[in-house]
Order: sequence, then structure tokens, then C-alpha cells
Amino acid sequence: MAKEKVKKHSEFEELVENPDALADRLVSSEDFVKRNKSMLIGVFALIAAVIVGGFLYFNYRRTQNAEAQKAMFQAVYYFEADSLNKALNGDGQYDGLLKISDEYSGTDAGNLANFYAGVALLKDGKYAEAVSHLEDFKSDDYLMQARAYSLTGDALLEQGKTKEAADLYLKAANENANPYFSPQYLMKAGIAYEAGNDFKAAAETYGNIIEKYESSAEVNDAKKYKARAEMLAGGEQK
Repeated sequence: MAKEKVKKHSEFEELVENPDALADRLVSSEDFVKRNKSMLIGVFALIAAVIVGGFLYFNYRRTQNAEAQKAMFQAVYYFEADSLNKALNGDGQYDGLLKISDEYSGTDAGNLANFYAGVALLKDGKYAEAVSHLEDFKSDDYLMQARAYSLTGDALLEQGKTKEAADLYLKAANENANPYFSPQYLMKAGIAYEAGNDFKAAAETYGNIIEKYESSAEVNDAKKYKARAEMLAGGEQK
């Protein structure tokens, strides 16, 4: 390593002290540029294209998000007014949640439109479509994400998909598990298991509430439901 440093230092001194050596090095570099001119131009053009493309894409997404948020305002107004058809499909002047979620997918507003659309479709009895939109919603807010999982479970339960519904309720309960919402989701999971005649799984789920969330408002119901589920599970085994 020391020898290499000495060698490089000597070469540097030679270039500084010997004008001819420096000239030779510059000529050599110039020849390299001439020989590889097309390649270098292509590389620089590619780098420039990536930088410009990234800048344009960033601005495009920002513009798209702003447009989507503006469109969302009226759609959410209709949603809160319980005008589900206008919320979902628009009023002729403003886009509805379905179009916003499709045309502005990938933006924050488009993502949120999926959540609202899923809830509206669930209220409107269009359960399969509700599942599709709720599954497309993704959030770093664990309360919102857990709520989306639970609503997806509701839509699945309405379709008679009890096991899938229970799985989503459990997913909601385990999304940053907490004593405020997790017991509610576990109760829903237990009920879904019972709807599918899986009384053993139901009893175990109610038991989790009793063991982990003994101070929750759901614990008394969990005790009653657990006793019933255990009795039904025992009857099945006989």
C-alpha cells in the first residue's frame, strides 16, 4: 500500500515538473475522448434524461395529487351526506370516488378514494367491489389500515366467506395491537368463526380477549360468548 502511494506521488511530481509528460497525458485523455465520443455523449444524454424525467414525473405526480384532492372534496361531501350514488359516480360536474381511484391511482388522494369507495360500496350492498377497493387501500396510519381490514372482513362476511372474514378481523386486531380497538376486532373474528361453525376457533378468539384485554369493555361479552362456543364445540365433538 505504501509503495503504491509513493508511486502515485512520483507520477504526480513528474506531471507537475515535466511539461512534456503533462502534455502527453492530456493528449492521451483527448484521444480517449475522441475514440469514445459517441459512447460518452450517450452516457451523458442518458444521465440527463434520467434527471429530467425524474423531475417531470415528480411534478406530474404532484399535479395529479392536487387535482385528485380537488375532485375528492365534492365526492366526500356526497359521501358524508349519504348520497352514495353521487359519491361513487359523480354528479356530472365532479368526478366520483370510482373514477378518482382509477384515474389518480398512485396518488395519496387516489389511495384515500379507494377507502371511501370501499365503504360506500359496502353500504350499497356491492360487497365484491367493496373488497376490491378496500384491498387497494394502503396506509401508514395503523388505525386507518386496521379499519380497512375490518371493513374488508365485513364485506367478506356478507358474502358468506366466514373464514376469510375472520382472518381479516384478526389482521385488524394485530395491526399495532392496542386495548382500544383490538378487542372489538377480536369479537368480530369470534362471531365470524361461529358463523362458519368453527366454534373451537371462536372460543380461542374470545379467550384472547379475556387474557390480553381484561380491562376492555368487550371482556364480559367475551366470557359469555366463549362459554357458549365451548359448549357448541363440545356438542360437535360428541
